[in-house]
Amino acid sequence: MSTPITLEIGDNSPTFTCTDSTGEEHSIESYNADGKSVILYFYPRDSTPGCTNQACDFRDNMARLNNENYVVLGVSKDSEASHEKFIAKQELNFPLLMDTDGHLHELFGTWRMKKNYGKEYLGCVRSTFVIGSDGTIAWCRYNVRAKGHVEMLMRELNIES
Repeated sequence: MSTPITLEIGDNSPTFTCTDSTGEEHSIESYNADGKSVILYFYPRDSTPGCTNQACDFRDNMARLNNENYVVLGVSKDSEASHEKFIAKQELNFPLLMDTDGHLHELFGTWRMKKNYGKEYLGCVRSTFVIGSDGTIAWCRYNVRAKGHVEMLMRELNIES
């Protein structure tokens, strides 16, 4: 495995076009052309406690994020059926992108070596990228905690709670 890329604030965002679990296409270029900023967050697995907590925090703060012209897109390597079940059960109000082959994880450097109970393995490092309407990384962080992440992100982006 090659060393994953590490993006930083001010870097140009990787360009991507990806479909969500309903088949709708999402393109960073089209969001930028519409003057939207994108919060792209990577999480390990649908319907796990931490990932559910994080997704529900985004869901519950969607009105404020939309008012500030942010679009939220979640990404994991789960299947279409898994995403659809997760969206329905948690009543998520934002799309989950399909990345079963790990292409987006590679572009953003979120597929990395992890350690759990002394065992090393490759997996998704919970990470968030805010891509400004100019296509550059306005904010990013690898290894974020699920609990309290959205609140911290909104504070960092100066979005009133």
